[in-house]
Order: sequence, then C-alpha cells, then structure tokens
Amino acid sequence: MLLEIEDLKVYYRSKKGTVKAVDGVSLRIDRGEMVGIVGESGCGKSTLAYSIIRLVQGEVRGKILFDGVNLLELSEEKMRRIRGKEIGMVFQDPMTSLDPLEKIGDQIVETITEHENVDEETAMRRVRELLLKVGLPEDRVESYPHQLSGGQRQRVMIALAIALNPKLLIADEPTTALDVIVQERIMDILEGIKREGKSVILITHDLALASERCDRIAVMYAGWLVEMGKTSEIVKDPLHPYTKGLMDSIPDLWMKKEVKPMPGNPPDLTDPPKGCRFHPRCPLADDVCRREEPPTVNLGDRIVRCWRWANASEG
Repeated sequence: MLLEIEDLKVYYRSKKGTVKAVDGVSLRIDRGEMVGIVGESGCGKSTLAYSIIRLVQGEVRGKILFDGVNLLELSEEKMRRIRGKEIGMVFQDPMTSLDPLEKIGDQIVETITEHENVDEETAMRRVRELLLKVGLPEDRVESYPHQLSGGQRQRVMIALAIALNPKLLIADEPTTALDVIVQERIMDILEGIKREGKSVILITHDLALASERCDRIAVMYAGWLVEMGKTSEIVKDPLHPYTKGLMDSIPDLWMKKEVKPMPGNPPDLTDPPKGCRFHPRCPLADDVCRREEPPTVNLGDRIVRCWRWANASEG
C-alpha cells in the first residue's frame, strides 16, 4: 500500500460557520493503480487532494500515511521535499499554475534543479524527453503558456508533475473544458504513467470517464466517502443511492436507457442535514436516515455508508 488516509477531517472557519469540507474520510491507494474520486462540485474531492500535499488552509485532523510516514506530522521543510519529488500534482487550471512570463522549458528545468543536483543543460535534455512523452514537440520548451492550447497546457502540467518521477500522481480535473479527443489523449498519458508502476488519483466529476479508466472508484458526497470499490462492481451494481443517481444521470450514446437527472442540490456544509447528508435527495430515505448518521460498512472489497447496508455481514 502506498497511501492510507485515516479519518481525515478538513474544516474551514467562515463567518457563516464551520465548513466541514472533508469529514471523516478513510481510504487507501495501492501501488500501481488508478483510483477515481468522483462526485458533484463542492463534495470535497479537491480539498481531499490538496490535503494530501498539505496545501489547504483549514484545520486538518486524522492521518495521511504515505509510504508509512504520516505527512501531517512532517515539518514544512520535509514536506517541500516530498511535493514534486514523491507526490506530483496536476492542478485544475494550468493558466493559474504556470508562470505567464517564463518559458515552459525554464519552468520545468527550475523544478528539476531545485530538487536534484544536476546542471541546467542536463535538466533541459530531460525536459525535452518529458515533452515528447506527453505528446508535445521538443521545441515547445521555448513557448510561453499563452502560446499553447488548453490541452497542450494540461500536458505541460503533467510533464511538470512527473519531472521528478514521483510515486504518486494526483490529477485534479485534468480534462475539464477539453474536447473529447484531447480528453482521451490526457487519459492515455495517465494510464501510461500507471503502467510504469506509479499510482494515480484522478479527481473528477465525470463518473463515466472514471468508470472507463480507473481500477477503483471512490464516491464522495457532502464531505463524506459514501462508496468505494472496484470500478466493474460499482458500475454493475452501485450500492449507495447517490452512486446510483450518478450512474442514472450519465447520457447513453445509443439511447438504450433513460437519463434520470438527480433532483436537488448538495447541502450547505456549514449546516448539513441531520442524519444522512443525502436523505433530502434520496428516494429511499426513511426515518432513521433523517435522524442518525449512517455507519460505514465494509463489504469485502467494498465500502458503503448507508443505512440500507448497516446490518449486512462482511463478504
């Protein structure tokens, strides 16, 4: 196991109250697998990702064990050595992550020389190799971010994230606002990284994309992890009503099923509903769902947080 998160809580203080962005999430990431973390906007996916590399400003509690080391107990100096070197991050918006006044080649060179004892000429040779690896011509080292398309900038971000050969790559919505063809190319790159033995966390609101590419899927809702399991099992038989709602809302190209949009919206996390946070939108909710928070139930390789499974035995 490469990464194990135990009872992670990330709370933000605001004038309205405490925002429970991530509230008691536990999950693990094995070596050499791609795990998709899915859910609607505001469910806590990105906060979870940023907490792994300790780039959140809120109150963080729990454990984040990376290669057996609790990242939450490290000094900022030790954490800086892990960011990029051990854990790479592909941020959601490349234009806000890349320096608009510096050539992309120089930006990646700076990352390499900051962490490794190599000269700039050696680093630049590696940058050219990285650009070829992500499907960009070598001469793009001379380009500025504004001279690249959205898909090209995203590939630069991937090259930057893997420049130091990290064990874990976190990709936060890497295909948002890209056309379908470019999406496929980005996902092909991520799959190639996984085949090299690296682990990949894919943060996405697109359950269809995750179901096509990921080994396992973790479903988040209102700061909770409500279901997790092998992709094939979750797609075939979703256990949580929210997961089923996400599956039913995916359009079918061949029109073999009726698309059923999910009613309602995610709750305000400064004042989440009592009991199960999904009960106001759940067609199966009953009195216990409205009164008490559901337990997290382990069903063999699957996890589900729902009262419907509270008395199920571990299989």
